[in-house]
Amino acid sequence: MKPITRTVWILSLVSLFTDMASEMLYPIMPIYLKSIGFSILLIGVLEGLVEAVAGLSKGYFGQLSDIKAKRAPFVQLGYSLSAISKPMMAFFVYPLWIFFARTTDRLGKGIRTGARDAMLSAETTKENKGKVFGFHRSMDTFGAVLGPALALLYLYFYPEAYINLFYIAFIPGVLAVGASFLLKDKTIENSPKKKKISFFSFINYWKQSPTEYRKVVLGLLFFALFNSSDVFLLLKAKDAGLDDTWVIGIYIFYNLIYALTAFPLGNFADKIGLKKMFVFGLIIFSLVYFGMGLTTNLYLIIALFFGYGIYAAATEGISKAWITNISKDENTATAVGTYSAFQSIIAMFASVIAGLLWYYFGASFTFILTAIVTIFVIIYFLQLKLSA
Repeated sequence: MKPITRTVWILSLVSLFTDMASEMLYPIMPIYLKSIGFSILLIGVLEGLVEAVAGLSKGYFGQLSDIKAKRAPFVQLGYSLSAISKPMMAFFVYPLWIFFARTTDRLGKGIRTGARDAMLSAETTKENKGKVFGFHRSMDTFGAVLGPALALLYLYFYPEAYINLFYIAFIPGVLAVGASFLLKDKTIENSPKKKKISFFSFINYWKQSPTEYRKVVLGLLFFALFNSSDVFLLLKAKDAGLDDTWVIGIYIFYNLIYALTAFPLGNFADKIGLKKMFVFGLIIFSLVYFGMGLTTNLYLIIALFFGYGIYAAATEGISKAWITNISKDENTATAVGTYSAFQSIIAMFASVIAGLLWYYFGASFTFILTAIVTIFVIIYFLQLKLSA
């Protein structure tokens, strides 16, 4: 079986175009919202609420994809909603409309995540899963390099002309949707009997899931509780003396390292085991956070962002590959969706915790505590007897 199949290529290109559109707006979103009258508090509330919607919907739509024994329609609808949300942001400046547009974007992510990862998993064997998921993450993350780079270039020639960027971002979004309609569903063997499900019924999967799944996800979620937003790392870089343009530049640099290493590390993970690669990523993460907590040297901080890219490449796609390896084919979207739902909710708390620690105890304490907690997560995974 050829590892990088037609379906894997299409899903990877769809993700590249979508991330290109989303990340084009990522650096300017808070600036734009402030320019139309949003306070920092309102921005925080907005982002928290839309992430909650996205998080919970991942579980529901993942399970629905399994129940319907369909993948492609969920992928196509999810990417379509994310695409149309881009120009919506520029139409009106009312808070409720902005909330609706942002919710549409994140709901699209919730609808597609479980089905997309299940579709990717169906194209793999257990022997090449790291390679396939690594390739997808690599392509996805190249979008996160191209998007902000194009935004910087545009703003260099047209400073503060934010609204046009929302229309420009619509173009790669449309390309993503067009490519998604080239996808075809495979027959899902032993799919669950069709039944009605509630929005929160995916939580029941936790009780029915394999013991190995629960052990792995518990470790992943505990780590997620202390793995706060990348914004805190960017704030550290800004505190070290970088201006806004260079902060965006270092964010692009991190994503470039991530994109370049995700595929080879995924390939290597198939040889040494997914757990070993994930633990390697956690070790790099811990070293990066210790470094962030102990230094104010600008050049060292830039080097640490290189390490942070390696960490992301060794864990992001690997964790999804790992989960699909320890779940049944007919429940893959539910397994991924349930994990992603819990992770999204916990991620909100993680950033709140990090913000409070930063406010009361300072940046160094926040980073060092996270690094220490990560060591305990590493020990937890090392002592688990797992198949991956």
